[in-house]
Amino acid sequence: MLSIAVSIAFTLVSGALLLSLWRLLRGPDKPDRILALDTLYINTIALLVLLGIHLSSSLYFEAALLIAMMGFVGTVALCKYLLRGDIIE
Repeated sequence: MLSIAVSIAFTLVSGALLLSLWRLLRGPDKPDRILALDTLYINTIALLVLLGIHLSSSLYFEAALLIAMMGFVGTVALCKYLLRGDIIE
């Protein structure tokens, strides 16, 4: 039962990943592209967690945590660049 649920979730999250990639490439302006990039790394985290559940390995959970931290810092830096034009004051 768990393998069926993980397979369905993997398919749905992969579809969301592709839609986020499409928005990243075709976004009308910069804030839409930053939001798509943020959603892209969140979907990547979800895929890593699902893969960790499927393979029963904690290594993927640690990788997901690292991607979450780097993605947060990247999103903050990009938003700060859009608002002020400079990242480091």
